[in-house]
Amino acid sequence: MSGVSVQTSAQETVERALELSRNDGCVVLVNEGSTANLRFAGNTLTTNGVSRSSRLTVISIAGQGVGVVSRAAVRPDQLADVVAAADAAARAAQPSEDARPLVEAGPASPHWDDEVRPTDIGVFEAFAPALGDAFAAAEAGDRKLYGYAEHSLTSTFLGTSTGVRLRHDQPTGRLELNAKSGDLKRSAWTGVSTENFADVDVAALDASLAQRLEWAKTRIDLPAGRYETLLPPSAVADLMIYLYWSSGARDALDGRSVFAKPGGGTRVGEQLASLPLTLSSDPGVDGIACAPFVTAHASSRDGSVFDNGLPLAPTDWIKDGRLEALLQTRYSAELSGLPVTPGVDNLILRGPGDGPSLEQMISSTRRGLLVTCLWYIREVDPQTLLLTGLTRDGVYLVEDGEVVGEVNNFRFNESPVDLLGRASEAGASERTLPREWNEYFQRTVMPALRVPDFNMSTVSQAS
Repeated sequence: MSGVSVQTSAQETVERALELSRNDGCVVLVNEGSTANLRFAGNTLTTNGVSRSSRLTVISIAGQGVGVVSRAAVRPDQLADVVAAADAAARAAQPSEDARPLVEAGPASPHWDDEVRPTDIGVFEAFAPALGDAFAAAEAGDRKLYGYAEHSLTSTFLGTSTGVRLRHDQPTGRLELNAKSGDLKRSAWTGVSTENFADVDVAALDASLAQRLEWAKTRIDLPAGRYETLLPPSAVADLMIYLYWSSGARDALDGRSVFAKPGGGTRVGEQLASLPLTLSSDPGVDGIACAPFVTAHASSRDGSVFDNGLPLAPTDWIKDGRLEALLQTRYSAELSGLPVTPGVDNLILRGPGDGPSLEQMISSTRRGLLVTCLWYIREVDPQTLLLTGLTRDGVYLVEDGEVVGEVNNFRFNESPVDLLGRASEAGASERTLPREWNEYFQRTVMPALRVPDFNMSTVSQAS
C-alpha cells in the first residue's frame, strides 16, 4: 500500500515540505484517514471492509500570491515536485484579497509526535452482535432492515513556516437504518451519529421503526397546505446546517444573502426568533468534539488559507433568538467591523431550559403532522434562504395526542430563518444525525421544533 503514512510519517512529510519551499511562506496539511464499514440488506450482512487514505496539501505564499497543490497518496520521491508546483503557482498568482500574515506559532499539540492509529473493523465488536439480534427480531416481526454503519478516523497535521505544529484526530461514526414491511410497501428510517458505536442501542432503534411501520398500516391522504408540524431533531439539523452554511459575512456584506441588511451591512444584532433559541458551535463539546483550530485547504468566501492555525472558541451564531455572529475570516472581519468567528465543525441548537421529549410534544398536539425526515433539499431564493425539498420515510397524522396513521409525502417550501421566527415550541436537544447532509456534516445536537404553519406546498408522489 502506497502513501505518506507507509514510507514516511505525516510529521516528517510536513517538516520536509516546509524545508523544500523557497517562497515567503508555506502551510502544509497532511490528512491521514481510515474507514471501516458494514452494509446490510434484507436482514443480512452483505459487505464489510476497511480502507486507508492520505492527502497532502501544500499552500505556498509569494508576496500576496497563493499557490495551492493537493495530491492523494504522495510518495516521498514525489514530494519535491508537489512543493515546487505550489511555489510556482504562488509566484504566478495575482495578489489575494484575503492575504494576511500567517498565524504565529503557539504551543505545539502535545500528541504531535504520536503514531497515527487507524480505525479497524474491531470498532463494531459490540455493535455487530446487537445488529444480528435486530435482524432476528425484524425477521420475526415480518420486516426487513437495510442500511450501513461507517466509522472513520482522520488525523490532520498542520505545519507552517511560522512554526505552527497542530494536530487533531477526528473519530466520526454514523448508522443509517431503514425498515420495510414484509411486502415492501411501508418504510421507515432512523439514523444516529456516534464517535465509537459503543453508545448505539440497535434494539431501541429497531423498536421505534417497528412502531412506525405499525402506524403506517392506516393510510390517510391529505391535501397540500399549511399544517402544525412537529419536526424531529434530524430534520431540524438538516435545516439548521443549511442556515449555517449560508451565514457567511462576505455574502451578507455584499447583499447576497438573507443576513444582508437592507441599505448595507449585516443583520447581526437583529431578533430572528420569538423563542429564546441559541444556535452555537463549540469544538470542545463531549460527543461532538472537533478540531479546535482552523484548517483551510483553500480560500473561499467563508474561509482563508492565511487563517490556518487560528484557535477556535465556543461561538454563538444566534443567542436567545438574536443574530449574534456570522462566519468570518480575518479579512471579512476587517470589512464588517465584527469579531473574527471562523466556522466550527459542529452545530448545536438549544431552546429555553429542559424542553419536552418528542413523545411529550406528540401527546400535547391536538391535530398536526409528525415528519420523520427531509431530503433533496435545494435553495430557491438566497435572499430569503427559501428552501424546497421532500418528506421521506414517514409523515404521520397526530390527533388528540395520538398518531392515527401515515399520510402521503409532500414537497415543502420553507426558509429556516423564517421558520425560527415562527416556531412555537422547542423540545429537548439531543445528538442527532441529519438525513440529507450526513455525508458532509454529522456532529449536531438539535431539539424537535413545533411549527404552527409549516408550508407543505404540494403533494408528492414519492414513496
